[in-house]
Amino acid sequence: MSSLWQAYRRDALRDDLVAAFIVAILLIPQSLAYALLAGLPPQVGVYASLLPMAVYAALGSSSVNSVGPVAVVALLTAHAIEPVVATGTPATAAALVLAAEAGLMLAAAALFRLDALAALLSTPVLHGFSTGAALAITLSQLPALLGSPAKGFTAPALLGSWWATGAAGHALTAAFGLVALALLWWSRRSARGLLERWLPPHNASLLARCAPLAVVALGVVLAWALHADARGVALVGTLPAFALPLALPPLDPALWWRLLPSAAPLALVTFVSSLAVSEGLALRRREQVDARRELTGLAAADLVAACSAGMPVGGSFSRG
Repeated sequence: MSSLWQAYRRDALRDDLVAAFIVAILLIPQSLAYALLAGLPPQVGVYASLLPMAVYAALGSSSVNSVGPVAVVALLTAHAIEPVVATGTPATAAALVLAAEAGLMLAAAALFRLDALAALLSTPVLHGFSTGAALAITLSQLPALLGSPAKGFTAPALLGSWWATGAAGHALTAAFGLVALALLWWSRRSARGLLERWLPPHNASLLARCAPLAVVALGVVLAWALHADARGVALVGTLPAFALPLALPPLDPALWWRLLPSAAPLALVTFVSSLAVSEGLALRRREQVDARRELTGLAAADLVAACSAGMPVGGSFSRG
């Protein structure tokens, strides 16, 4: 055991600590963004990133997949809860019920060994779904990026809302968003090569991975220095005091019945996309992934999210 620990300290400890630091810091803005994408209060994303991740780590089969709020699941959540929210149901209550239903379906699939059905889905279909979801997410977030009050997940709905509001955008808000995107794109392509002029390749690689942190920190500093909220830039603002609430999701039969048709495709997409991430990461590390354990881990993560003020969760390459 001591020899293994010594080898780990020599070969991987520093990289793992850096990775843990980056993931932990970026988890906050990422979780806030995915909660807002789902139409939920931002703190819901933070709650959904805590206990569900720990439960998946204990029960799932992937040693590196990180489970929590993800873009595709957030988009499906937004579509699922929109009709019930329009009738007066709180979005947070609907999200809890949806997470519980998805978790129960995943648990039933694990119990009846339905993990083999994932092999029947073709790769082109999965790629097409992922591409379509990415386009839909990008489209829905354009108004927020440019500072427009328009809303919509489809092109007709978004254009109609944009036309109705008559606001093309807000210059300072757009500047914040577009500059941040440009810096992230540049750092991904050029930061490592630039740093290698002064640092050893390994150290340059580690620092280059911290570039997203630098972009987030720069945005926070500029927003504070320029008093961005007073200039019309929408900020997340002060979050409620952290108090992780533990309780069962609402036990309203009518609400469960209305969300049930949406929970089935959500559970399927959660499993298939998360399994693809786990297998992709395992292939790089020459590890094996147990699909049934993945179902079990994801089921437990969703059920815990439903009991800890969270939202439906899954895995993605942006988290893994």
